[in-house]
Amino acid sequence: MHRIAIFASGSGTNAEKIIGHFRGDENSSVSLIVCNKPNAGVIERAQQYGIAVKLVERTSFYEADKLLAELENNGITFIVLAGFLWLIPAYLIKAFPNKIINLHPALLPKFGGKGMYGMNVHRAVLQSGEKESGITIHYVNEKYDEGQIIFQARCCIEQTDTPESLQKKVQQLEHEHFPKVIENQLS
Repeated sequence: MHRIAIFASGSGTNAEKIIGHFRGDENSSVSLIVCNKPNAGVIERAQQYGIAVKLVERTSFYEADKLLAELENNGITFIVLAGFLWLIPAYLIKAFPNKIINLHPALLPKFGGKGMYGMNVHRAVLQSGEKESGITIHYVNEKYDEGQIIFQARCCIEQTDTPESLQKKVQQLEHEHFPKVIENQLS
């Protein structure tokens, strides 16, 4: 049985899609939400599904024994980053080799790195004059958005697109593909 931990910092729309995808699955389930913001919407979404939430603050997150013990106590075998903005520490990457994946709202290697999340990404993509954007799902390593790419999906950019309209297009790709890619990684 694969037990998934989702690390999230925001509203939790992707987390909810992932939770729904694995509900009733005999081989995999979302067992824990790890969040670094006490008022994040993902917490309420997790509670609606009866999923445990672990709030972390920066100091304890970067201390190996505390979070790793929590993950082990919950039997976690796979970690999914869904809008989690902190750099993942080396101890976690070592403990979960090729078992931590991230979703990025652009076509890496472009528009990645520290500070490139959410609307920052969509603004940068539009300002650059790109003709397409999309999503990248990749393994996590010690650097922001530089892990090996697992999957990409694309959408066209229209001249009339705004950061908000592009965000909606990209979010549709996220919801459509992210749960399926996670499932493929678990099989």
